[in-house]
Amino acid sequence: MDAFKILLLMFFVNSRFCSPADPYSFYNFEVSYITASPLGVPQQVIAINGKFPGPTINVTTNENLVVNVRNKLDEGLLLHWSGIQQRRVSWQDGLAGTNCPIPPKWNWTYEFQVKDQIGSFFYFPSLHFQRASGGFGSFIVNPRSVIPVPFSTPDSDITIAIGDWYTRNHTALRKALDDGKDLGMPDGVLINGKGPYQYNKTLVPDGIDFETITVHPGRTYRLRVSNVGISTSLNFRIQGHNLVLAESEGSYTVQQNYTSLDIHVGQSYSFLVTMDQNASSDYYIVASARIVNETIWRRVTGVGILHYTNSKGKATGHLPPGPQDEFDKTFSMNQARSIRWNVSASGARPNPQGSFKYGSINVTEVYVLRNMPPVKINGRRRTTLSGISFVNPSTPIRLADKHKVKGVYKLDFPKRPLTGPPRRETSIINGTYRGFMEVILQNNDTKMQSYHMSGYAFFAVGMDYGEWTENSRGTYNKWDGIARSTIQVYPGAWSAILISLDNPGAWNLRTENLDSWYLGQETYVRVVNPDENNKTEFGAPANVLYCGALSKLQKPQKISSSATRSIEFTKVSMVVMALVMMLLL
Repeated sequence: MDAFKILLLMFFVNSRFCSPADPYSFYNFEVSYITASPLGVPQQVIAINGKFPGPTINVTTNENLVVNVRNKLDEGLLLHWSGIQQRRVSWQDGLAGTNCPIPPKWNWTYEFQVKDQIGSFFYFPSLHFQRASGGFGSFIVNPRSVIPVPFSTPDSDITIAIGDWYTRNHTALRKALDDGKDLGMPDGVLINGKGPYQYNKTLVPDGIDFETITVHPGRTYRLRVSNVGISTSLNFRIQGHNLVLAESEGSYTVQQNYTSLDIHVGQSYSFLVTMDQNASSDYYIVASARIVNETIWRRVTGVGILHYTNSKGKATGHLPPGPQDEFDKTFSMNQARSIRWNVSASGARPNPQGSFKYGSINVTEVYVLRNMPPVKINGRRRTTLSGISFVNPSTPIRLADKHKVKGVYKLDFPKRPLTGPPRRETSIINGTYRGFMEVILQNNDTKMQSYHMSGYAFFAVGMDYGEWTENSRGTYNKWDGIARSTIQVYPGAWSAILISLDNPGAWNLRTENLDSWYLGQETYVRVVNPDENNKTEFGAPANVLYCGALSKLQKPQKISSSATRSIEFTKVSMVVMALVMMLLL
């Protein structure tokens, strides 16, 4: 091999890119404000490429994803890829603790591999309460063709984003929280960015655009449903149709029939739905508020239409009823417990999902995280985890580590809730690389909560009402608890999760309830391999943004630079790399 080839080989071995054998997918996202009226009231929403919701990202396991984001908002922006594990690259996670914001009028390119994952997820803007104005979209990771799937191939995929919605935009909602106010009841529920079908003229005004999903009789569809809302759990159902649960956030489930399923904020599910009805009329698709006073919250209901191609008329009459347990939440918890991992199915790899026997692994560290109703800290209304209201660092955690910036955070998050007065701090958990962590999420608030962990699929092993104790471990499911990234915690109850800390980085552990998250109910788990050789964690990307204590390192970006130019350059680089590797071989 001549010197030129050796130099080229050295360059590509040390580049940030994967082998050309791993395919690339490219997306350009222009994030901007548009005016829309999803509930009949004109308001400012956040669109991607002029669309609300944004485009669906559709990739296959192990593909490399390149997303160039152009920020046309008037404030900083980050996109978070909820449920995507970002193996070895927490730099791409798109959260305040992992990335500096993309300034207005700038573009920045995310690049990461969807390594060893399959499933249904979504993305959203993570800063400044922006998700309350939109900017979200679905994220599908398909299995490789060589990996068997535990059900027949559906005729088509349909993505459905459901979520509560306010007619006030995110800046008005954010100001209300900053002023110490509660957001109050949402104004409605959207299905794929659209308001409800007029099933009731008293509750639904004229002129609202609603979602219609057209299907063919006799076919089976995979419906990927995500609750992308602010703080409301929703019951999802389709009139006259069974929902066969097949997957949740990257894990195949034991297939069970449901007439409806509670989907909590931040959660995603896949259902197989066969169009086996007589199509005498269209059918209602419903997403209604749960774990609230449902009589008062009747308007917080999203309604779309399932339309057969041979339908004989419009949907009329009453909506299909949801669970009749308004004052007894046992049904909802038992339903959650019924969701089981399909341990014999292959996941993203050919080995069965159950080959990782989580129930027989010794726990190395235990954290009990307790949330309470909002409290006053230094005169400001805040939320807490274990008595600490999190303050986002001005310099992202791993960036501060890389440049040895001191005082950015403290590795002193308590293993048990504080007994003294609550306080505001940038206190994070010191996770042990390759440790096995047990986390108990204790909800001592009167509102439903759901919690998300970045970087991992954890095992949901238990939940119950009351206060968690050491004896509660006797109720854990140690065999087929679902592996997922977001779990619900009922009011006055606890949920327990187990996490294998095999992915170095700084990983966000937060409530998905947007108002509580904004007010401080989160922390990070810092996992560092003491053997720093870049094999288990990549260094900062070449285009890393700098802020906080490292602001002076940031070079200016030409405002006139095209967002497309960066991604086209990346595409050309991939082609050149492939050609060079062919030459080397």
